[in-house]
Parts: sequence; C-alpha cells; structure tokens
Amino acid sequence: MKRSGPLLTLLGGLVLALVLLSLNATTGTRATSSSTTNDPPPASASPSPSPSPSPTKTSPSPSPTPAPPADADYAGRTDDDSAAIAVSLRDGRAVAYFCDGRDQESWLKGDVEDDGGMNLTSKNGGELNGTLKGGSVSGTVDIGGHEYAFTADRTVKPSGLYRATANVRGAEVDGGWIVLPDGRQVGILKRDGEPSAAPEIDPETGAVTIDGQRLTARPVTP
Repeated sequence: MKRSGPLLTLLGGLVLALVLLSLNATTGTRATSSSTTNDPPPASASPSPSPSPSPTKTSPSPSPTPAPPADADYAGRTDDDSAAIAVSLRDGRAVAYFCDGRDQESWLKGDVEDDGGMNLTSKNGGELNGTLKGGSVSGTVDIGGHEYAFTADRTVKPSGLYRATANVRGAEVDGGWIVLPDGRQVGILKRDGEPSAAPEIDPETGAVTIDGQRLTARPVTP
C-alpha cells in the first residue's frame, strides 16, 4: 500500500501535463484563427487615371478680304511738266483726265484693284497704268503714241477734276478742267470737237462763261 502513493502521484502529474498540452493547443488554434479573421482586407487596386483629352485642333481663321482703296481725288503733272493729270476714285472704280491745256486730252476709265493697281483706257486708244500707294497715284499714260510718266498727289476741294457739257449758240460744248493743288488750272474746251484752251472756272462754284453763256463745271466721279 505504501508503494501505490508515489505511483498515483506520477499518474496525476502525467494527466495534468496532458491537460495543459491540450489547453495550449486549443489556445494557439483560436489565436491563429482570431488573427486570420481580424486581418484587414487587402486594399483594392487604385483605378488607373483616365487619359486626358487631346487638345482640340482649331482651323485657321480665313484671311480678311482686302478692302478697295478709299474714295479720293488725285491731281498732278507729268514728269516732263508738259501736261496735267487728275484721277478720281469711287467704290473701286476710277476716271482720269489727261490734258496739256492746248489741244491734247483724253478721258480714261477702269477698275481699281484691291492692291491699288489700275489699268484705265479711253475710247480713242489711250491707256493709263498706275498704282495707288500711300497718298499718290503714279505710273504712265500713253496718249497718241507718246508715253508720259506722272505722279498725282491726293488732293481736296476745290482741287480736282471738273467737266461741263452744253449746247451753246448751236455748238456742242465739252470742257474739262484740272485744278491743281497750287490753284493752277489746266483745261481744254471743245466746240463741235475742235479743241482750244479752256477759260478758267470758279473752283468754289464751278461757274464759267463760254461764248457769253454761263455754265457750271461739276466735279467728275466714276
């Protein structure tokens, strides 16, 4: 009976050890399970940035249409100082008058280009080729087979181009006048087609007396 005591004590120790091992195993499993359950969920992948829109291509604006030269009057003399010339511009059209004040004259008409170029012609075959640049028209005029270079500066009334037509004492009268910027006048008066130097007009009113009859010379425009 004395030997059974130590044996029982040994068996009790073994049982206790087995119980402790069992408890440790159970606690470890629960800890592992709890750790797994409490882990935060993996972060979701951030969305890829949307591509930025490509810049909108704008079509180039159309070039502005050049405006025709402004309405104006020009007067001057040929380079050899033998004749005068006047040019009147209105709405892209031009009329010019070449006159030597004695017996040679020509009325010329035509279009004016947007760049100021002009080619004017007359019924008797005269031709004017000129260019408007800045404040003057320069070029050449071909009259009667002779070419004259000229420059006509922009001018204001009373300078400019005038004309009067009428029937005076049974004759067809046609007069043309150029009033230059310095006040001088150059003109030709035709009676039934016969040219002669024209009497001066009053540049303020255009009044002129021809063969005793009072006429009015008026500004010429295209």
